[in-house]
Parts: sequence; structure tokens; C-alpha cells
Amino acid sequence: MTTERQAVGAYGERLAARHLEKLGLVVLHRNWRCSDGEIDLILRDGDDVVFCEVKTRRGTAFGPPAAAVDHRKIRKLRLLAFRYLTDSGVRGGQIRFDVVEVLPQRRGAAIVVHIRAAF
Repeated sequence: MTTERQAVGAYGERLAARHLEKLGLVVLHRNWRCSDGEIDLILRDGDDVVFCEVKTRRGTAFGPPAAAVDHRKIRKLRLLAFRYLTDSGVRGGQIRFDVVEVLPQRRGAAIVVHIRAAF
């Protein structure tokens, strides 16, 4: 991954975390990693534990950012969530998977779309 793509992704993750915190969610971890992969954001929404995939794109030529969360990515995120819960001992009422789309704009604020319970 190029440095520019990494910077765009990090920017999107910061905006997504800020957006979700404004909605009342509490960030537990950013970029949680294990040998199987990475989860962008892990949050608490009341008693619920939320695993969030952040997709940042500079345009929609290839569809909306959330379109990149395909069945392989979903399967991987579920595996990572199970691993996180097992390793951390964190418990919650429900487990939820959200996606946040971030579309930076040439002028003005980026567009941030929160898709609750995306899968």
C-alpha cells in the first residue's frame, strides 16, 4: 500500500471515530491487530460491542466505499471479532458490525455515512 493510500485511510479512520463518538459510542480500540488481520475500530454502544470497518474513497467511480466490504471481508471481520472477544475478555449485550463510508471532498467537509448493523 502506498504512503498516500495509507494517509487517506488514516484520515478516514480519524473522521469515522470522531463521528461515532459524537453519536455517543466509546472507542475501545483503533486498528486492533492480531496475526489474522486488523479491525479498524472497536467501540462500545451502551452494552453492545461494535466492530466497525471504515472505507475511505476519493471518488465513487468503483461504487460506494461500502461495496468493498464483500463476503470475504465479512467472513474475515467475523473471525477477527471472535478472536478479539476471546483474547480480550470483553463482553457485551449484543455484537454488531457497522461500516462507515468516508468520502473526502475537494472543498468543505468530508461526507461520512454510518451504516449501522451493515451485516
